[in-house]
Amino acid sequence: MERLSQRRTDPVTGQRYHTTFRPAPTPEIQARLRQNPRDQEENIDKRLETYYRNVKDLEDFYEDAFYVNADQDPYVVFEFIESCIIKPLPCRKF
Repeated sequence: MERLSQRRTDPVTGQRYHTTFRPAPTPEIQARLRQNPRDQEENIDKRLETYYRNVKDLEDFYEDAFYVNADQDPYVVFEFIESCIIKPLPCRKF
């Protein structure tokens, strides 16, 4: 919730900030930051509710899907996804 609800965008430059993890560098920029309505807590709650209501059906439908813990270093996440996607091609035996 904190990660999503604290996101802000500078309407002048288009730069994205986070009030905790990547705050705006100056008070002037901080004053003009805007929050996307989708990032308000009540809207996040609705999206999470929809997700949890449907996740089991999605897991059943996408049997070959894999879980990605994205709360890690981006390089680690990339390496994991790459290792799940790249599989050896099947060989025909003669």
